[in-house]
Formats: sequence, structure tokens, C-alpha cells
Amino acid sequence: MQPQQQNFRIQRWVVMLACLLFVLKVLAWILTRSVSILTDALESTVNVVSGFVGLYSLYVAAKPRDTDHPYGHGKAEFLSAAVEGTLIMIAGLIIIYESIWHIFNPQPLQQLDWGIALISVTAILNYVMGAVAISKGKKNQSLALEASGRHLQTDTYTTLGILLGIALIRFTGQQLIDPIMALLFSVIILVTGYKILRRSLAGIMDEADLELLQEMVKMLNRERPPNWTDLHNLRVIKYGSVLHIDCHLTVPWYLNVHEAHREIDTLSALIKKNFGNSIELFVHSDGCMPFSCPICTKQDCPVRQHPFQHRVEWTVENILSDAKHRLATATGVLDKTA
Repeated sequence: MQPQQQNFRIQRWVVMLACLLFVLKVLAWILTRSVSILTDALESTVNVVSGFVGLYSLYVAAKPRDTDHPYGHGKAEFLSAAVEGTLIMIAGLIIIYESIWHIFNPQPLQQLDWGIALISVTAILNYVMGAVAISKGKKNQSLALEASGRHLQTDTYTTLGILLGIALIRFTGQQLIDPIMALLFSVIILVTGYKILRRSLAGIMDEADLELLQEMVKMLNRERPPNWTDLHNLRVIKYGSVLHIDCHLTVPWYLNVHEAHREIDTLSALIKKNFGNSIELFVHSDGCMPFSCPICTKQDCPVRQHPFQHRVEWTVENILSDAKHRLATATGVLDKTA
């Protein structure tokens, strides 16, 4: 099954679970009249709406590329995550309002035992489904699915806080605890919404994912063969679960077209092995120049003009440069001029 299809299938389960949990939380609120449980139910309305938005975005993202969208439809996932992050923040603001109102207008609570039981069930189901969504979202590079999972787990944490508050009310009789706990956990909701919104905007604007780049550069340093004299002008752009990667690979100038292409195939296989199969790789192959000899690790090179002096350790900074690397001195100082 393709990653996009897996994402869509899991998101369907997220939507169905969101609908079920919303019903359970509304029932718990009707039984208890707790403002904490009401705010939890309000957040669940966001789960339902954002779940359907996420489901639609994953459906769109799974569509094949066409003439109007030559890079595919993956950006729809970022729009979905932006909507979800915004809705989460709105829910947090509503909860703050409700909490403050109930602090000054306390309401009697009832049937707390039933409320605790129902809310406990929703917490367990939310956490398990959230963990599955986050795991698959990271594996398949799906921000929309990962955002849904983090939303579910944030809902779990707030639910646990609400359970703690209800338990304290049950044993102490201090009903003011109810709106105060809701107010505290609304802050967590706001922070989570902001983080999701921030990541979605970064994806829409094609902001570099430094964590991904660092992981990729570390892998390339570890796995690079002697024929890879240099790698530069690396660009990684996310379109939903698909990574588009461009780079320039410098290989020995005497390799024929087929031999150079085999090096590119090796590079492609390494990246797919470590970062998944949903990758489009565009590589421009360069032939090495005499100034490459001091940094070339190929020991059996038949046309070497200068002795090897220093291996260049690729970093995020120098691998993003659009110029071939040189070694200005034997001490390893890099001169990044073409």
C-alpha cells in the first residue's frame, strides 16, 4: 500500500474516533455539568471538524500529479494542518472564556463518578489513536496526519488534567478547582495549536527543514563511496509526504555516462532506504577538476594531479552551497569558489 493511501486510511479512523469521543464527552457533560468536561467537549468539536478537513486534504494529496500540478498535490496537507492549528487555538480561547466565566459564576456539579468513567475511556482511546497517527505521519512524511495525532494526544493530556481536577473536587468538595484546571490546560491547547500552525506555514513557504537536512547530511557522510568527490547545491522541498531533492554530485571526470548514472542510482537508493520511497531526486552530475584532487579520497585514481590532503566533512552549510568545494591549504581550510 502506498504511503498516501496509508495516511488516508488512518485519517478515516481518526475521524470516526473523533465523532465517537465527542458523543461520549457531551454525555459526560450532561451528567456532570462540569465546565472542564464542557471545554473538553468543545475541543472535540475541533477534532471532528479538523479530522474531516485532514481527511479531505489527504485525499487531495494522494492524487497523482497532472499538468496543473506538476509537483503533485502534497501542499494540501500543509493547508489542512494550518486549519487544524487555527481551530485548536480558537478552542483554547473559548475554553479560557468559559473558565473565567465559571470562576465568577460557579455551578454545582453532579454524578462525578460517571463523568470520571466516561472521560477516562476517551483519554485512553485518544492516546492510542494519536500514537498510531504520529508514528505513521513521521514514517510517511505526512504533516497532516502527524498534526492529527498530536492534536489527539494533546486532547489526552488535557483530559487527564480534567480527570485530576474532577477527582480533587470529588474528594475535597472545592468546586472552584473545575474552572481553574480548565484555564490551566487551555494554555497547553494554545501552545499546541501555535506549533502546528507554525510548521504548516513553514511547509507552505518551503522553509528548510534543518532537522531533516542534518540527518540526511550525517547519513551521506557515513555512506559516501570514493567516487563521490563532492556534493553541493542540495535542496530539499516537502510536498506533503513527498520529498523533492535536487543536488550536484561531483564524480571522476573520466566516468562515462552509464558509470556516472550508476553513482546517481546509488545516491537515490541510499536516500530512499533512509527516508522512505516517496522521494523525487534530481541530480546534476559534475566532472571533477584538478582543484578537486586534494579533497578526493579515491586511492586508485589513474589521473590524479595533486596528492590527497584532506577529506571534506559535509555539513548543512557547505552542502547547501552552490559552489564546488576546494582546499585552499593543507590545513583543511575550505575555499568555496566555483
